Amino acid sequence: MQYLSDKVAVITGAAGAIGREALAVFRREGATVVGVDIHGDADADLFLTADLTDEAQVAGVYRRVAAEFGRVDVLFNNAGIAVPDDGSVLDTSVDVFEHVLRANLLSVFLCCKHGIPHLLTAGGGAVVNTASLVASMGSAVSQIAYTASKGAVLSLSREIAVEFARRGIRVNAISPGPVETPLLATLFSPEQKERRLVHVPPGRFARPHEIAEAAAFLASDAASYVNGTEFRVDGGITAAYVTPEG
Repeated sequence: MQYLSDKVAVITGAAGAIGREALAVFRREGATVVGVDIHGDADADLFLTADLTDEAQVAGVYRRVAAEFGRVDVLFNNAGIAVPDDGSVLDTSVDVFEHVLRANLLSVFLCCKHGIPHLLTAGGGAVVNTASLVASMGSAVSQIAYTASKGAVLSLSREIAVEFARRGIRVNAISPGPVETPLLATLFSPEQKERRLVHVPPGRFARPHEIAEAAAFLASDAASYVNGTEFRVDGGITAAYVTPEG
């Protein structure tokens, strides 16, 4: 049985590495998939270009999906950014801080605000918001705006999960550890990458499809009693005190 048969899923950040994998995994599991990104393209049943920090554009996305497919069942709010100028609280500019919070937090807020009414019309559904392990852990190699934004996504997810639990909607946050993507390669030098890898028990970063598989589970009816959680897909980073050698 396919986990997502007959469901219409809207996946944001669809032109990125995790988003593309999510489109493929959700389709494999039977969903009709709509990809949304600010630029680019991806293999989806429908691909829409939108700035997810613009409320009118976000509302238009969900109206278009409902008009095209008759319903919306799943929101995978995966869009987000990380930028090189985001560092210590002592060095990060207000402009960078606000830019990252708009892209990573305001976009999730707006997608929930305008997507959830369509889930309610459909009789319920699932929301998966992409947070990060740094939502609940500190780092001495800081990306302060990114960390703050993902901590807020985690809190937002819990709040919405409780509010709508008796109306047939589940909301969960997925918290990946570092993921081997082109974006990560632009952010970290080889030395910075090694500094992080020492804390990863398997000795490697996550692959994009591993995050997509976890999101598909949370979006599916197989997770029907999973609500308000932080689902960590971090290879055991948050469980580790000392990691294996070699």
